[in-house]
Amino acid sequence: MTSLPVDGDLIEHVRGLRDEMNRFLNEYRFGMREIETKMSILREDFEHTHSYNPVENVSCRLKSPDSIAEKVVRKGISPDLEDIRRNITDIAGVRVTCSFVRDAYRLFDLLAGQDDITVREVKDYIARPKPNGYKSLHAIVEVPVFLSTGTVTVPVEVQFRTIAMDFWASLEHKIYYKYDKQVPGHLIDSLREAAETAAELDARMERLHGEIHGPYPRPVGPLIALPGGAATEA
Repeated sequence: MTSLPVDGDLIEHVRGLRDEMNRFLNEYRFGMREIETKMSILREDFEHTHSYNPVENVSCRLKSPDSIAEKVVRKGISPDLEDIRRNITDIAGVRVTCSFVRDAYRLFDLLAGQDDITVREVKDYIARPKPNGYKSLHAIVEVPVFLSTGTVTVPVEVQFRTIAMDFWASLEHKIYYKYDKQVPGHLIDSLREAAETAAELDARMERLHGEIHGPYPRPVGPLIALPGGAATEA
């Protein structure tokens, strides 16, 4: 059997595309780490300064090339990396699981107030849940990443949710995956009821916490996005 001739130029082209994608994803990976580090610092500062930790857990995820490609096709975006950078803002994601609802708003407020953070978009699904009952505070923030080749600004999606919200979202995801998004109506109704129960538990536990530790120094409420990417309380 004779082997096909190797096209050296084609191999170099493919390697170039691979390296370019790796550099592209590394920018998002480093941006994700910046946000993770900021949340870890806030977590430790709360523990030492306030003897209280509002952060239960911080987790990160980076979209795979296949997942990015699927979203490019779904949204009708050009496969050019700069178009992807402009139109897909959730390549890097950080999830912050909090003890209470007010902690979610409080931590967002502290993150958004840092000098090198720019808030690009806020979606408050805690104050305005999705029809299926989903609750979480979503923010797209931009953070500078300092590389050997210069500084790049990277968007990172940060989600703030309580333990109860996180448990509900995890279960909902598993159900939708099992049924390939074709979930029977009775399960959808049950999920919505479970979301309401989780919200009641959050409210009850927060009241109990307030009775023990006292109220927050100031009210923390729903957020609305403003032109230019800023956010304010509704």
